[in-house]
Amino acid sequence: MEPAEPLSDLVSAEGRNRKAVLCQRCGSRVLQPGAALFSRRQLFLPSMRKKPALADGSNPDGDLLQEHWLVDDMFIFENVGFTKDVGNIKFLVCADCEIGPIGWHCLDDKNSFYVALERVSHE
Repeated sequence: MEPAEPLSDLVSAEGRNRKAVLCQRCGSRVLQPGAALFSRRQLFLPSMRKKPALADGSNPDGDLLQEHWLVDDMFIFENVGFTKDVGNIKFLVCADCEIGPIGWHCLDDKNSFYVALERVSHE
């Protein structure tokens, strides 16, 4: 699922999200416009599924994703949940419908929360 819009429509001149970031499944708002910085970092995210299936630590199928919104404070999110620790990683999920992962957080870096552009929609 590639982003439906070109990056220039999503990323401002300052490198921030121009539009609100929403859950693809239920439409719940994850981030307000301007709340996150565009970042390129190669991260593995398991295939989308409900939260309990993500925390079991099994060997998941998934995607290597490179385009993300970077948030430096967990309290900036409008609506996000976290899985139980999987090693030193927590995956981000929609707090309303619990689908995910939409993003990734390493417990070693308290100030970096990544939301994959391919796993969310924008409005």
